[in-house]
Amino acid sequence: MGPGKADLLEAIDREGSISGAGRAMGMSYRRAWLLVDAMNRCWNAPLVEAVPGGGRERGARVTPVGQAVLARFRALQARMALLERSEEYAALADALRDAPLPAKADHEQD
Repeated sequence: MGPGKADLLEAIDREGSISGAGRAMGMSYRRAWLLVDAMNRCWNAPLVEAVPGGGRERGARVTPVGQAVLARFRALQARMALLERSEEYAALADALRDAPLPAKADHEQD
């Protein structure tokens, strides 16, 4: 689970379909479907359930497990955002270069 997949779950919940969620996020249906498939295979229970058929109830929905995973992920993101203000984070950020040094050529590594 990452921010993009969480955003996709929210879009599916809002749009009521994988294709609608993909359109809302500017991605193809295939890409959205592949992400949903990956999420559904990685968790103990599906996060998204497709509702087949031709009626008003067709589309997709985020399952109760998906809702719980999404809520916990968003809570974890909020806690991680607090860490960005910590002394430890600041110390690591200060120690990073703006850009990595160029890689040494193969003959220079000997």
